[in-house]
Amino acid sequence: MLPKSIMERDGELWYFVEEGDNASLNYRVRRILHEEQTPYQHLMVLDTYDFGPCLILDHILQTTSMDGFIYNEMIAHMPLALHPDPKDVLIIGGGDLGVANEVVKYDSVERVDMIEIDEAVVRAAQRFLPEVAGEGPLDPKIHVHYEDGVKYMANASRTYDVVIIDSSDPVGPAVELFSQPFYQNVHKRLNPDGIMSCQSLSPVFNMFYLQHIREVLDLFFPAVKTYHATIPTYNGGLYSFTIGMKKVPATLTGIKPHGENRYVTPEVLEASFVHPEYVRNDLKMRERT
Repeated sequence: MLPKSIMERDGELWYFVEEGDNASLNYRVRRILHEEQTPYQHLMVLDTYDFGPCLILDHILQTTSMDGFIYNEMIAHMPLALHPDPKDVLIIGGGDLGVANEVVKYDSVERVDMIEIDEAVVRAAQRFLPEVAGEGPLDPKIHVHYEDGVKYMANASRTYDVVIIDSSDPVGPAVELFSQPFYQNVHKRLNPDGIMSCQSLSPVFNMFYLQHIREVLDLFFPAVKTYHATIPTYNGGLYSFTIGMKKVPATLTGIKPHGENRYVTPEVLEASFVHPEYVRNDLKMRERT
């Protein structure tokens, strides 16, 4: 029996992902590389024709070999490049290891703690998506902990310069990663000049969640900024990220990402804060900086 998000049409397999209640996208699939029900979620890896191997959690596309670098570079480099001297970095989620591999491009970073609830995600990414997870052993700076990110944030005593919330969409085990108590604990775990970043979904299909995330972060951070990137396989193509900063920055210009990158440049990072007018109108942005 095929998984519920896979259908056969004219002798070919197609993966379909719903975009809100009234639309869906379809991807032609060469074959199902892997499928399992983990203790936390349904996990698949599909080999697609245009996007290569894709990681699917609870039937929602998470990353692909073709365009996963865009998301990983944007969620990681913005807070790291804005921070004056990031040394200790925390990643909540991030099981495909793509964000962790971006973080260690910064020479100043001494330690990366990655809190991933589902070990099966890491295994699948390392086996089937080396373009995202990397090949060979992990950088020794990266320390992977298989535990609940919400509980870790509530109980941890360690503090960080940068916290990156690389969660899946707000369903299943990721629901609490969008809650007010969770973000309050993120604020507590950040050093005085700390910066956090998170994915804040599509301004086209998920404006409710984007507004919610900004409103919650506004409760704890004096500077909250939303930025965007174009990611072909994500809802609507236009995708958003939001940062919370404990210190109001003097400027958001001259942002210089580190390492060899395929998407981010100083110009791309700076321009990503400029939104289309329809997004500004829908979001009713209340920028403080």
